[in-house]
Amino acid sequence: MVIAKGWVVLVSSALVVAACGDSTAGDTNGDPSGSSGGASSGGSPGDGSSGGGAPPLPTSPEDGPPAGNPDGKCAVPTEAQAEDTSSPRTVVGAGTPESCTGDAFVAAVAAGGVITFDCGPAPTTITLTKTAKVFNDKGPKVVIDGGGKITLDGGGKVRILYQNVCDQAQVWTSADCNNQPDPVLSLQNLTFIGGNAKGLETGENDGGGGAVYVRGGRLKIINSRFFGNVCDDLGSDVGGGAVRVLQHVNGGSVSRPTYIVNSTFGGKAGFGNTCANGGAISSIGVSYTILNSHLSDNKAIGQGANDGQGGNGGAIYNDGNTFNLEVCGSVIEDNKANEGGSAIFYVSNDRSGMLFIKGSTLRRNPRGTFETDGFPGLFVLAQSPPQVEDSTIER
Repeated sequence: MVIAKGWVVLVSSALVVAACGDSTAGDTNGDPSGSSGGASSGGSPGDGSSGGGAPPLPTSPEDGPPAGNPDGKCAVPTEAQAEDTSSPRTVVGAGTPESCTGDAFVAAVAAGGVITFDCGPAPTTITLTKTAKVFNDKGPKVVIDGGGKITLDGGGKVRILYQNVCDQAQVWTSADCNNQPDPVLSLQNLTFIGGNAKGLETGENDGGGGAVYVRGGRLKIINSRFFGNVCDDLGSDVGGGAVRVLQHVNGGSVSRPTYIVNSTFGGKAGFGNTCANGGAISSIGVSYTILNSHLSDNKAIGQGANDGQGGNGGAIYNDGNTFNLEVCGSVIEDNKANEGGSAIFYVSNDRSGMLFIKGSTLRRNPRGTFETDGFPGLFVLAQSPPQVEDSTIER
């Protein structure tokens, strides 16, 4: 039994048994955040700015925690496992750190296919002065594998990586761009630091994603780390200090989730990611499956929720209609949101989506101004209360 400030949550191998009412604060739809969701069809520029408020970058990615939750035991499905990189299209570098430049990486991403690195035997940081952009006709798979030694650094000035199937500048391959299943972007064995997407939100859902912005196609992240990435401090719906994903507006994301496997967002004090909403990750209309990962010390710093300037989802912000979120074998701790859901903000506007938490620990995620009764650190509007199995949710 977990007792936290008046909430009693019974944790067993079945479901959580709890008082599952919504917060008493709220609008006429039962959503105090005023969330509306939805994605538009316009493209976006994808370049970052050096707006104020960025936290100091970690002195060295080597000081950061490792990727993933070592105690996570959840099985990883075949489609969520690392891609084969034995035959790369591009190898960035020629055996020395000096040969691994930001421009070389940007060119490699533009060429697509499988990308690996040869920067010498030591860990190497590649600092970007402009955003690396995926071209939609260079798939169907784009794989970037750092071999556990490569850090991609936005320098606190630029968004690091951008994929947008609805951006005609990146080659528009389908009129139904939001729902097309490729390119499939796989990020493996990488560290992302200092990405900055401040100033990119124009009202077309083109902001957010300080490290990675993906619209359409698919995304999976494996054995990777995200430290000190940021997006706008204020905004009703903008989010994803580290990762922002928009896709599948007609509900197709339930069968095509974004996978995050054995990865770390923050992980310890001073290394977290920050945005108005979704300090670590944010999405509209996107299903996520998060396996054996660690999300901590991320912050949603907006104010006034969706009717104001954000502040929802300290670690995770999910909005839209038909989509699911599954968290398995993961730890979500010490995240903060000024408004709702310091750990998870999950709103299925048409109440068709579901939240599943399995084999996980959620703790020390303080209450903002509202959360769902019986689930400390969560705000959930879904088809049913969160489905919780073999997990601990506590203050």
